[in-house]
Amino acid sequence: MRALVTFVYLFLYTPIALVVLFSFNAGRNASEFTGFSTQWYGRALSNTFLMEALRNSLIIAVTSAALAAVFGTMAAIGMERLGARTRAIFDGLFAAAIVVPGVVIGIATLVALVEVFGFINPVIAALWPGDQPPKLALGYGSIIAAHGLFTMALVTMIVKARIASLGRDIVEASSDLYATPFTTFRQIVLPQIIPSILAGFLLAFTFSFDDFIIAFFVAGSKTTLPIYVFASIRRGVTPEINAIATMVLVASLVLIFIARFLMRERTTTN
Repeated sequence: MRALVTFVYLFLYTPIALVVLFSFNAGRNASEFTGFSTQWYGRALSNTFLMEALRNSLIIAVTSAALAAVFGTMAAIGMERLGARTRAIFDGLFAAAIVVPGVVIGIATLVALVEVFGFINPVIAALWPGDQPPKLALGYGSIIAAHGLFTMALVTMIVKARIASLGRDIVEASSDLYATPFTTFRQIVLPQIIPSILAGFLLAFTFSFDDFIIAFFVAGSKTTLPIYVFASIRRGVTPEINAIATMVLVASLVLIFIARFLMRERTTTN
């Protein structure tokens, strides 16, 4: 069993280790290590197209993660007030949103947006007083909406688990002391669930920043970092691509570890 587990971990992480190793390759060949150098990191960071794609990914990830954190928290709080049977239905729906393959979500979101744009754009054109009415199209908004809805399910599950662990005693005690529901939420519930909200935000940011499949379907003319990397790989893998992958890997791991620390710290405190 130990040998099997060791083989599985080697199979999973050896390719990642090779990507990191060859990102420091002095030569242009991504499969032959000819010497140690950090030149490809400098080239990657000075690449104008790469920086534009990185900026797009950061804008999308921060915005969608913020929306997911807000609405996911609201959904988690609202679900706690539902009956057991209704809550079980919503639990299943949120779990399905996480389990459904990204390609299905991407295609479904694309079809839905095209139908909505096809209905709204003629209405805008008919009501617009000028000659060139604005048109809704794929871009920042479509990616943010798709990522926000997808990651909202993740935030909801995290925050809901935290709320369930609090119990109703402190809320009922606050009500017995004549505190309003808003005061109870602001002074009792919110301080207890903030670490979970932050953890959900960081995980949502990571999922959005790293996503390629959903963004590929709804990006339109916008290029995110994963889409740029995919387009570059089609022309051949270079140490610059390895450097980009390494930087994204490190950033993602840091965010995930911070999220895990926040969740564990709160659990340990209570």
